[in-house]
Amino acid sequence: MDEIVKQIAEATGIDPSTAEKALGMMLGFLEKEGDETIVQQVIAKIPGADGLISEHAGNGGGFLGGLMGGGIMGLGQQLMGLGLGMGEITALAKQTIALARQYAGDELVDRLVASVPGLGQFV
Repeated sequence: MDEIVKQIAEATGIDPSTAEKALGMMLGFLEKEGDETIVQQVIAKIPGADGLISEHAGNGGGFLGGLMGGGIMGLGQQLMGLGLGMGEITALAKQTIALARQYAGDELVDRLVASVPGLGQFV
């Protein structure tokens, strides 16, 4: 997973520690919001994804994330809470989907993106 985080950090310009947290949140979001069967297939193919989700996606977004609720807006608030701007969040979303495609393939990831309301406009 360290190499994956490094790849995401370099591609997005986000420091590695923040990139790790943000990637965990993004994958956790996909796990929560996407079609369960498809998500599990994708997550299983990304090395270390389960651990990253367990470590970084369980915080619920704190007070602000709770106010915004779930979905893509709640994720955006969580990521902004890490200090990320909209450009960085968009780059992170694109890199996360590119990572998923690298390990799980286009067809499965296209189905995953289609199962998450609002995600297609960011990736």
